[in-house]
Amino acid sequence: MTTVDLGLPVRGGLDLVPTAEDVQKAKDYASDQEVRWCPGCGDYAVLAAVRSFLPTLSIKRENTVFVSGIGCSSRFPYYLDTYGMHSIHGRAPAIATGLAVSRPDLSVFVVTGDGDALSIGGNHLIHALRRNVNMTILLFNNRIYGLTKGQYSPTSEVGKVTKSTPMGSLDHPFNPVSLALGAEATFVGRAMDSDRAGLTAVLEAAAKHRGASLVEIYQDCPIFNDGSFDVLRKPDESESRVIQVTHGQPITFGTDGRWAVVRRGFGLAVAPIAEVDPADVVVHDATDHELAFALSRLSDQALDHAVFGVLRQVQRPTYDDLTRAQVEQAVTAADAAGGPDLHGLLHGADTWTIAGR
Repeated sequence: MTTVDLGLPVRGGLDLVPTAEDVQKAKDYASDQEVRWCPGCGDYAVLAAVRSFLPTLSIKRENTVFVSGIGCSSRFPYYLDTYGMHSIHGRAPAIATGLAVSRPDLSVFVVTGDGDALSIGGNHLIHALRRNVNMTILLFNNRIYGLTKGQYSPTSEVGKVTKSTPMGSLDHPFNPVSLALGAEATFVGRAMDSDRAGLTAVLEAAAKHRGASLVEIYQDCPIFNDGSFDVLRKPDESESRVIQVTHGQPITFGTDGRWAVVRRGFGLAVAPIAEVDPADVVVHDATDHELAFALSRLSDQALDHAVFGVLRQVQRPTYDDLTRAQVEQAVTAADAAGGPDLHGLLHGADTWTIAGR
């Protein structure tokens, strides 16, 4: 998969280019901690992809931070030789927001899972996206609670039999990409753990984006939900299901592009390329919000189709930039009026004396 430069600014830390002596390799991002996930877990593939693309960003390790919540994926910070924090359940976006606002020199990543992000953390997730906080969110979706041993999650299919739903889940699942687009995230993508090239390309594009970026990663849990995405991995099945999108390119897929995404009324549909007018084939535009949402709706719980790549990428002022500008405006106004030393208060010691008391 290829990505297209849309001429957008880059995120924090990317302007702090290392010298030749500081150039890093993938092995430099491996910590001294033993990686402890179950054999066959998709997290291994994601970790390898992250380690491989981080050096391409030319960000010093001391300007890189990974914040996680609770879950199997949340062990991520231990396995990277960067700064990191294993925080509390569902609150990683809130903690990452504080970092992004207070430290513009940092490139901030959040690692979370479908349970951590979409259940107890759902409120924090949507508001981080809505505010366009300068962070990259990697949402590992295995459609199950893995760390707590196999209960259904907010992305489990209707009818899913688990330890907590012995008669089948009654909950309609979230579509994380649709949710992120509904919150008006400025970057939304999807990738699969087994597609190393596609995963790396989407993660790299997300990391370079200035603003809130979310990448949903379909990831296998071999212990409690093995084979949940197998229909997208097997060549005979993926042929008519996996849809890769690239900005500026017609959306065709399958061997020799035998299938196409076309407009049907106010929505989209999939049809054999031989049966449609070439003019009806949709050309992907990552700046088109409505198109991105319509593409996200092609992906359903039955996985008849699944769209991968960068669905949306646009530019909007970031919450952290606006916050810092507002603080600076207040400090400047106070100084001009001969008021209190707000800069000294904000950046001074932890204690102070109130005059006249």
